[in-house]
Amino acid sequence: MISVPSFISKTGWKAGLVFGGGFILLGALMFASLIQGEADLTVFTAVDALLNPQDTLAHHLVRGIRLPRAVMGLLAGAALAVSGALLQTVTRNPLASASTLGLNAGAYFIIVLAAVFFPGLKADAPLLLALVGACGAAAMAYLMAGGRKSTPVRMALAGMIVSLVLASFTSALQLLYENETNGLFVWGSGSLLQNNWAGVRYSWVWILIGITAACLFARTLDLLELGEETARSLGQTVNGVRFGALASAVLLAGVTVSVVGPIGFVGLIAPHLIRLIGFRRHRLLLPASGLWGAVVLVGADMIARMFRSMLGELPAGAVTAVIGAPWLIWLAVRGAKEQRSTEGNSSMSIGILRKSIPYPAMVALTGTALCILILAGLMAGAMKLPLTEVWAVITGGGSDISKNIVFELRLPRMLVAALAGAVLAVAGVMMQGAVRNPLADPSVVGVTAGAGFGALLLLVIWPQAPGSMLPAAALAGAVMAAGSVYAISWRKGLNPVVLALVGIAVSAVGSAGIQFLVIKSGIAAAPALAWLAGSTYARGWEELIRLSIPAVLLLPAAWVLGRKVDLLAFGDQISLGLGLKLQRTRLTAAIIGVALAAVAVAGVGTVGFIGLLAPHVVRLFVGQNHRQSVLLSSIIGALLLVGADIIGKVIISPKEVPSGIVVALIGTPYLLLLMYRSAVRK
Repeated sequence: MISVPSFISKTGWKAGLVFGGGFILLGALMFASLIQGEADLTVFTAVDALLNPQDTLAHHLVRGIRLPRAVMGLLAGAALAVSGALLQTVTRNPLASASTLGLNAGAYFIIVLAAVFFPGLKADAPLLLALVGACGAAAMAYLMAGGRKSTPVRMALAGMIVSLVLASFTSALQLLYENETNGLFVWGSGSLLQNNWAGVRYSWVWILIGITAACLFARTLDLLELGEETARSLGQTVNGVRFGALASAVLLAGVTVSVVGPIGFVGLIAPHLIRLIGFRRHRLLLPASGLWGAVVLVGADMIARMFRSMLGELPAGAVTAVIGAPWLIWLAVRGAKEQRSTEGNSSMSIGILRKSIPYPAMVALTGTALCILILAGLMAGAMKLPLTEVWAVITGGGSDISKNIVFELRLPRMLVAALAGAVLAVAGVMMQGAVRNPLADPSVVGVTAGAGFGALLLLVIWPQAPGSMLPAAALAGAVMAAGSVYAISWRKGLNPVVLALVGIAVSAVGSAGIQFLVIKSGIAAAPALAWLAGSTYARGWEELIRLSIPAVLLLPAAWVLGRKVDLLAFGDQISLGLGLKLQRTRLTAAIIGVALAAVAVAGVGTVGFIGLLAPHVVRLFVGQNHRQSVLLSSIIGALLLVGADIIGKVIISPKEVPSGIVVALIGTPYLLLLMYRSAVRK
């Protein structure tokens, strides 16, 4: 008799805390946002502007700029939080949100695409465009992760890969059409800056519709969490409910991106916070998530504006990444036991071709192809050289101008591309072996973002720094990022799932830092994006020497460690039973991968995907033989980057497309197919 009133009292107390405290805090933050900014206003001025508006500059500032910004933060935060709660329930994935599943990146890409080719459509129907992009990205991530067979970490990694792919496409558009996309870089970092009420008037109806529709599914979503069979036995149309909930989530994410750009982690933080308090039923979970999502985003915007005088205008998306990354880390560490039990048997197997080519023949064929491709690179460029002239130069003849072009411009550039591609591929092999997940590469443990941030920080702080300092800065950033990941994961035995999730969080912080540096320093978007996308442009003998020295030391070390890394693929228990020092081996493999990735980033910028593509191709032929994978992956990685460099030089000559973008364009179809095959085999 006592338990029921006690339960009601406990629930009422929680509801009062969540809703009452949330409304009070949100109101305080919104009011504070009216008086804080570049022009400080008094409380009296803000109240007077709201209650008794006058035709003064201060009142126009409050009502026309700051209040719309605060209201937009409220609407966007609520929309993203409810979207995240829906996605987590429907996909049965506690890591799901509009950012982790790639919805934000998809919407951003389509809007940039429309800005270039269909500017009228972008102006008239931004929501439609954002919905198309978000749906496409969500479908890609869902299929890559294996659909209903997916696990939370596979879904998070697939979403991250989709986001990286689409970000590369977006960067390509911004580089090739700088005038048409002018101003979209800051918006693409997630900005609440509003100059009038247009954004609020456009979005509030759609956000209200999306949240209302989500609440209508509340009871059925409760049943869906019990399992599909249970929900069907109780007469629920599971597929219809899932489609409706996903449609609401995509609508909320799409309308938010169309107005304020992609803002991450709000949909991850708020629903988890409410669930931790004890709200599981969606009739309370959804509105509470929306309320606290608004609190998180308005608060993040307040934090950004607090440091405006010192750091300048910070994008809200960068602040939410810094806030949300520790949250994701905490979720990963907190759920390590559960993740170990559900995903500890992660396999590196993605299948092997039935009719495999003998390994020596593959090495010979790929090596020959690399030599032919380098020769083609010596011929291609703004001034084309015939094969006979290139051969004459190589053998000691040829004209002086041809010698200068080949030996001073093209040959070192080709060799830098080949060596950087090889280094990145082997880094991917070691990372995938250490994390025991075929979706891993240097980006997953934060190495690429950390190295990019370190190198760009040096360029911003010391523009005239000698070239020899750039590798050191990139290495320092990579070591700090990877060191943070491994320090946090060490207490959980370097569990592959925890390692991957913490790496995603650290990568988000590094990417936010890069966005801030680009905006803060006033670097033109095109040069910054070109370097961040990865480029072999104007690389010479000096860069080749700097790449060669660490590569000569680290590549053989990766090969020597191969047999021990082979044992990691069998799982922790079997590896320990075979006498392998598990943590030491995993840490050594990861350190080699980190160092290799940092060296490559210092040389050619943040080239992605090679560490994913090359090991996957090789694994189809040689299976789980890391020594063979190291050699063959290095050759295929070199092929990829050299080929990308040649295509980037000639496709729209005399303008060049960064090699990293070309790699993404070439490898994406294959990568999507391969990841889907990998998932459905499980």
